[in-house]
Amino acid sequence: MSTKVVIVSAPSGTGKSTLINHLMKFRSDIAFSVSATNRAPRGKEQNGVDYHFLSTEEFRHHIEQNDFLEYVEVYGGRFYGSLKQQVNRQLEDGKHVIFDVDVVGAQKIKEYYGDRALSVFIQPPSIESLRQRLEQRATDAPEVIEDRLARARFELSQAEKFDQIVVNDDLETAKKDFVALISEFLDKP
Repeated sequence: MSTKVVIVSAPSGTGKSTLINHLMKFRSDIAFSVSATNRAPRGKEQNGVDYHFLSTEEFRHHIEQNDFLEYVEVYGGRFYGSLKQQVNRQLEDGKHVIFDVDVVGAQKIKEYYGDRALSVFIQPPSIESLRQRLEQRATDAPEVIEDRLARARFELSQAEKFDQIVVNDDLETAKKDFVALISEFLDKP
């Protein structure tokens, strides 16, 4: 069976990481694409596990060499990206690869892999429910929440560009739908 890629994107607070982690409990044939960044490790983050930590010079060199499937500069010289070599190594090892990326990066990866890729957008039931989730997390200041909501509005406008949309209004239902959707794609010859 040939290996495939799954690209997942969603506004912050929609449950994307929860759904990906749930899926990976059931599928030992999936590897997570570890992003590269030029930021310093936080807390107990480990190189090659949480991120591939690169210097700014190394990151820029990889950009110049066209080594990324996608990359983004979020602000003030902070970069994140998906290295082709790392993903190709996982695929060659016989694993399907799942990505957790923003909507722009998702489109680039989908273009690169074509029919070998499934892009899935995780959608909140509404912007108001997303606001409530972000406020309940109590990890962000009010102005950060407003920034995340503004970004979410843009991301929601991109949902129709994805192959599939999973609405996460009930987590248990979303988990079942997500696992079924991904498994159907991965198990299809």
